[in-house]
Amino acid sequence: MNLGNNLYQARKKKGLSQEDAAEKLGVSRQTISKWETDETLPDIRQAKQLSMLYGLSLDELISFDVEMQEIQDVIDRMSDEVTEKIDWTKAWSKKYPILASYQKEVDISYYAEELCRLLIRMEKEYGYNELDSMLVLKDILARVWKNRGKKNSGK
Repeated sequence: MNLGNNLYQARKKKGLSQEDAAEKLGVSRQTISKWETDETLPDIRQAKQLSMLYGLSLDELISFDVEMQEIQDVIDRMSDEVTEKIDWTKAWSKKYPILASYQKEVDISYYAEELCRLLIRMEKEYGYNELDSMLVLKDILARVWKNRGKKNSGK
């Protein structure tokens, strides 16, 4: 995506017309249009004002991805009660079928015991609660997996 399209998408996501954005920024509607069509670029001060108006950092504004923003918005709005009701294995198994079938092949109790040991150790060593310990271990596992992929792709 280019900057103009990012500006357009961010403005639309915020529910503003070009006129609304122009008025709030103290520029003309034509200026907003020129920015959104990449005819001209906002200066750094104007870019900062745009980022504040649209509720995005400058980095986010430059690389704005409306789909990622929509996903983040859904996550932010989701309550704990709703997340507890979701069968995450079933939901993700549509994309990753292994999640629906591995239970028949893998010695789950063995891995569960190992993971429980790691969770308990994390709680004791760092004072994290159960949920925080699980989230930290999940994040570490994701990083290990990502790094393995980088090493294996370099071979």
